[in-house]
Amino acid sequence: MSNAVSVPVPLSMSRGRQEVSCLFKIESRNLSLWYGSKQALKSITLGIPENKITALIGPSGCGKSTFIRCINRMNDLIPGVRIEGEILYDGKNIYDRDTDVVALRKKIGMVFQKPNPFPMSIYDNIAYGPRIHGYKNIDRIVEQSLRDAALWEEVEDRLDQPAMGLSGGQQQRLCIARALAMRPEVILFDEPCSALDPISTARIEELMESLRGKYTQIIVTHNMQQAARVSDYTAYFYMGEMIEFGETKQIFENPRERSTEDYITGRFG
Repeated sequence: MSNAVSVPVPLSMSRGRQEVSCLFKIESRNLSLWYGSKQALKSITLGIPENKITALIGPSGCGKSTFIRCINRMNDLIPGVRIEGEILYDGKNIYDRDTDVVALRKKIGMVFQKPNPFPMSIYDNIAYGPRIHGYKNIDRIVEQSLRDAALWEEVEDRLDQPAMGLSGGQQQRLCIARALAMRPEVILFDEPCSALDPISTARIEELMESLRGKYTQIIVTHNMQQAARVSDYTAYFYMGEMIEFGETKQIFENPRERSTEDYITGRFG
């Protein structure tokens, strides 16, 4: 069960506050992370609303990507990383010793900055994960995943062709379809449009909109207009801290923190 939270919720930080009334699919509590001796996250306390789109904004190197990689424990793969605090997924701390990380990553899919299709056919890219995990009805999963990623009509007659032959925007939608094939509950987008042209970017944004209400989506973006267009909620990160979180309209039109306003209006960052 997700956790119902009444707000405003004061954070255990000097500046940050979270004001949102909803169900939280994911909650971080006093989450800190170090790469060796360098601290990248500082006591992040943040609730991610269920089945909504949450944007993480802030200057380069402020901890946005590090934070979402904590959510599916991708940072475990980096030598020298140390983590303190908790991340609750449906109320359970994912850093507990008994957590099945493979099962966790099935529930929390991730789409990276640059499209990374496997060097195999379009069909096999989508079928790869379901086959490994013993899913049935692979043909149906492939078709439905491609439909959900708004790609089926463009590739249905060439499923046996190499995925690398797709355009950049199509490859990114293929990667989204590949994530959807694992039947996740959460999708993490780490700057998914930074390598794409404006038309392809618009298609990805339309796709995120079509998935709204079905999945909990978190997007890291440097594009302020994109955050304003696609997200329901926005968190502003700065120097490893979560400074402010709220409904996107409020964050962009009436931020409570001066540093949030300075970043959004382009005074720095």
